[in-house]
Amino acid sequence: MSGKFVITKTPKDFYRFSLLAANYVTVLTSKNYSTLRTCREGIETIKTNALAPVSDLTLTNTPDQKFPKYEVYLDTSGLFRFRLLALNGLNIAMAEEGYVSKDSCLKGIEAIGRAIKKATIDETALKS
Repeated sequence: MSGKFVITKTPKDFYRFSLLAANYVTVLTSKNYSTLRTCREGIETIKTNALAPVSDLTLTNTPDQKFPKYEVYLDTSGLFRFRLLALNGLNIAMAEEGYVSKDSCLKGIEAIGRAIKKATIDETALKS
């Protein structure tokens, strides 16, 4: 079973997508896009960069990874999060929620790699 990209429209008329794993858990949320076309392009960028290396910002003196890459960091609540930075260094997606452990956060990144294989795109929410 593969994952699914679900495109929605925000109350302020932006488009965004979430990547759902095969178990229907949201593993990634995109930034806002001004058009449906650029939102679809964002999905293709995720597919291209989903297997990028991880840069752990919670450690000191770690070598800097080139883009594209995931960055793992601690948020202001002390939870682990990740963001995916594209080849141009722009933040293109992030964790839906914080993780209590770094291991869980890294497993969330691994889930993205599994979910994008044969992932479908669902635009049903745009038709309502």
